[in-house]
Amino acid sequence: MYLLLCAVVFLVTYLLNALTITIGYHRGLAHGALSLHPRLRRAVIVLGNWITGLDPKAWSVMHRMHHAYSDTPDDPHSPVNVGLMGILLEQLRSYEDVIRGLAKGDERFTRYAHGLDFELSWLNRRRVWWLPYLLHLAVSLAIAFGAGAWLLAAAYYFGMLSHPFQGGMVNSLGHAVGGRNFDTPDESTNNLLAAALILGEGYQNNHHMFPTSAKFSYRPWEVDMGFGFCLLFETLGLVTVDYETIIPASPTWAEERAIRAK
Repeated sequence: MYLLLCAVVFLVTYLLNALTITIGYHRGLAHGALSLHPRLRRAVIVLGNWITGLDPKAWSVMHRMHHAYSDTPDDPHSPVNVGLMGILLEQLRSYEDVIRGLAKGDERFTRYAHGLDFELSWLNRRRVWWLPYLLHLAVSLAIAFGAGAWLLAAAYYFGMLSHPFQGGMVNSLGHAVGGRNFDTPDESTNNLLAAALILGEGYQNNHHMFPTSAKFSYRPWEVDMGFGFCLLFETLGLVTVDYETIIPASPTWAEERAIRAK
């Protein structure tokens, strides 16, 4: 029962982190592939940094820069430039550059902030970015010492602050390992492992071909759990999906054979 509780806590906190980023930051704020209900949008803007440790405005701007310069020397995180093992440090360095650039009003960064009509989180404006990490550490230590449940504490902490793993896997494997459905000008790939573990985010080739689509999957066997949550949240009135920009359905096997035979 204890191990089951640890697994549930890790899954819930991991999902909270991943959903905040994939639906709130990525598909919502960065690309406008779906509209967040005003209250949900406000919650993402105010609480997102506390949940993930990442500023919603800075994350969105850095991601837009990634699309603008994908796999070129100006890409803020590309394995083409730093290799698979260098992504974790590269994305951290770039994120810090974006924070500083936005704080200074540097046009190199503010030009990618259109539609993001809110300030950097006060955590970054006041240079106390470490508070979310301290908060989650304090909760974990309270669980560990208060209940003697060290594994449960670890499950909470690493689930809640799982973004380096999530981002590193997508930004590295999603641009180096996997297949390609579309001939995009970058090195984006569809990595099934990253897609399975990070709510469809691993379908980078599909996403770079259709960046404003709320659905990242294309082939019938590509499962985008993030889009499934988008549909669930739409049913609950929390988001509105922009269906005009959705990735078109892939052709059937018979249609593909006919196309290739021409």
